[in-house]
Amino acid sequence: MVNPQQLEKISNGKGFIAALDQSGGSTPKALKLYGVPEDAYSGEDEMFAKVHEMRTRIIKSPAFDGDKIIGAILFEKTMDNSVDGISTATYLWEKLGIVPFLKVDKGLTEESDGVQLMKPITGLDELLDRAVKAGIFGTKMRSTINQASPSGIEAIVKQQFEVGRQIISHGLVPIIEPEVNIHAGDKAECERILKAEILKQLDALPNDHKVMLKLTLPEAGDFYSDLIDHKNVLLVVALSGGYDLDEACQRLAQNSGMVASFSRALTNGLSAGQSDEEFNSVLAATINRIYAASVEDKARTEAA
Repeated sequence: MVNPQQLEKISNGKGFIAALDQSGGSTPKALKLYGVPEDAYSGEDEMFAKVHEMRTRIIKSPAFDGDKIIGAILFEKTMDNSVDGISTATYLWEKLGIVPFLKVDKGLTEESDGVQLMKPITGLDELLDRAVKAGIFGTKMRSTINQASPSGIEAIVKQQFEVGRQIISHGLVPIIEPEVNIHAGDKAECERILKAEILKQLDALPNDHKVMLKLTLPEAGDFYSDLIDHKNVLLVVALSGGYDLDEACQRLAQNSGMVASFSRALTNGLSAGQSDEEFNSVLAATINRIYAASVEDKARTEAA
């Protein structure tokens, strides 16, 4: 069973979800943007040690707390690691009041039929058992849509919900993330097909099966309102998808009820070479902007 206090925080808390889940494929780019070049480490172990230093610095910043951040998505190695000798998920919840999530996908297949499905998630049941023991509330898994292919998008959504049901069986809440490529020439049509397919899958779920959705900020404002209102949806969060912080917040402001779950936009402007004062100041300013956009949207929805 899910932690009722964490469920309350995600359902009714004010704030956004921080995405701290860069995996092996995206870590070198994330480190480079942070000012750590590839020649600063040797091999995968040192690379992941460097990125854990970055994540620990973010988590321990005074700006990073449960007053404005309701959840944080972790990479598996981050879940297995610790902050000040305390397991990361436990530190987030008990020290900061932030609900921990875990990225569970193993990356993407090559593009086919306009989409990239998730690779098979080997050992998923064992990973989910470990996540439960670690105090994880929910999971996240990503696939991508590059073209408005009805059959491709149908396959993406079916795969997401099939794995989602397996995750629910372990007492966890899955974040379904079929990302629409922001550079797709037919992005609005991708979103139209995607919403219809998600609604089909949601309508087939038992009443007590709850999911979250993580969706690219859409072309039309309030486009996903019927998903936000669906009885099986706990929360709809927005991914920045490569939009810079300014555009991501502007688009978020046009979508009532969606809250942010930004990764690249969250760490925008942070650098390993900054003093703690500079680092904390930049992070605080970013968190304040994302929080304001998220809370304003949720408040407008509740008022309506």
